[in-house]
Amino acid sequence: MKYKSYNDPLLQKRDLESLPIKSAIQKLLKVYRLEKRYKNAVIINSWAEVMGNTVAKRTTNLFIKDKTLFVKINSAPLKSELNMSKTKIVQLLNQHVKEKVLEDIIFL
Repeated sequence: MKYKSYNDPLLQKRDLESLPIKSAIQKLLKVYRLEKRYKNAVIINSWAEVMGNTVAKRTTNLFIKDKTLFVKINSAPLKSELNMSKTKIVQLLNQHVKEKVLEDIIFL
């Protein structure tokens, strides 16, 4: 088996074209049109971090459809409290992603 040396021009060219991992992943998501799904997944996975442990424990289901986050809460008093601060929650979640992904939240 023949090994290529480090002086090989093909390897040097590849090094010149190499990208940081962050930009490579962003490019991959863009090419496969997965940016929206990725950002939706980031929002859903960050729900507990943004809202806190007490809200996360009472949340049973989360999904996003048409820029609206649907949240199933199993506590009626908590649901009414969260309903009163919908706009603030949307702002917090959008700030977490650093882009306007959500427009509304519906508590079920």
